[in-house]
Amino acid sequence: MIRDAETEALIRTYAKLIFQAAGLGSQAIEIHIVNDRSFNAFVVDGHNMFIHAGTLMEAKTPNQVIGVIAHESGHITGGHLARLRTQLARAKSAALMLQLLGLAAMAAGALGGAPGLGQAGMGVAYGGQDAAMRSILAYRQDEESSADQAGVSFLNATHQSGRGMLETFELMSTKLIGVQGINPYLQSHPMPQQRLVQLRELVTSSPYYNAVDPPELQFRHDLVKAKLYGFLDTPEVLFNRYPQNDQSLPAQYARAIGIYRKSGVKAAMPQIDALIAAQPNWPYFYEIKGQFLFESGNAASAVVPLRQAVTLAPNEPLIRVMLGQALLGTNDPKLVDEAITNLRTALAREDSSAMGYRQLAAAYGRKADLAQAPGAKKQFLAQAELASAEAYFYEGQLRLAKQQAKRAKAGFVDGTPNWIKADDILAFEVPTTD
Repeated sequence: MIRDAETEALIRTYAKLIFQAAGLGSQAIEIHIVNDRSFNAFVVDGHNMFIHAGTLMEAKTPNQVIGVIAHESGHITGGHLARLRTQLARAKSAALMLQLLGLAAMAAGALGGAPGLGQAGMGVAYGGQDAAMRSILAYRQDEESSADQAGVSFLNATHQSGRGMLETFELMSTKLIGVQGINPYLQSHPMPQQRLVQLRELVTSSPYYNAVDPPELQFRHDLVKAKLYGFLDTPEVLFNRYPQNDQSLPAQYARAIGIYRKSGVKAAMPQIDALIAAQPNWPYFYEIKGQFLFESGNAASAVVPLRQAVTLAPNEPLIRVMLGQALLGTNDPKLVDEAITNLRTALAREDSSAMGYRQLAAAYGRKADLAQAPGAKKQFLAQAELASAEAYFYEGQLRLAKQQAKRAKAGFVDGTPNWIKADDILAFEVPTTD
């Protein structure tokens, strides 16, 4: 996964109106960015949507990404995932029955000395799997077409064009040009040309077909693309993609990241400072300056730009976690309380951040070291142990989480909120299913 405040903020902007139109605004759907260069997106339940980094990098306009989000929202509102699980269960049962029949036929052939019957039995077993697969994939084709229709309706409801969705599938269709022998009944999605005909009619008949993205949204999209290319391309490829004669701000952004990766923070700082001078109210330029300084071992210098980034984007928990980390990295005891304030504010929004809890544990450990009174020291140690337990919990290390929670619980008064948090970790068991 890729975690980045700027990219996630842009995705939330793309999704907000679509989720509202789809009636999903209250479902707290999380959109995750997958570190994969292919153009793809998918949903796994009613609360999590995944978009490949390649989708953002290849998309020329915000509308193309918004179309993808609209389509995936159609899967959620259509209840396709729950029905797919039912379909899979039925297909599994059918395949299992046919496999059992095939095994029985093979056994009968072997025992009766009839090898032909044994081969027929093998065909029944494999044929059962193939028939089950065809049934599932035929079902998926219907659901994909349904999601297209729902996605267009969400775009229309928000007065946005479906052109981006259409352009996306046109791109997909070009990738299959010249591929021969494709069986349309063995595809999980409708064949591109068939799908394009259906989608083109829906999209071009919309009164919003010619609507375009606001310039400021296109600018943000171009910045995020540049940032992703900056971190995911090799510097040599990046400098070819964004040559020096391209003086647009996104190109400068990409090159600044490439210079940092190739030549270090000292070489990159003039580029970053030029970005800040051009857009002094853009929080993510300050964030990346602070990130580069901190990663280069200069925590004290990172604090100032990260504070500015938090001032400009106070609701971005990832930036607050980085600021907390930088404050602790200075080893200045006067900054520990500021670190705790920022980390707690971040964790109120990003409550499953193992990194955030890990930093909070370190901060309370510092407080315990500085405390003079035994009672205060005990409380700070309990807070550190609880934060450490939560960090282990969200890392999936349940045994270590329970060990830390047990220690933390002993330091809190029974029934207090922190005691309950520790007790919840101790009582937690991994759910089991059939």
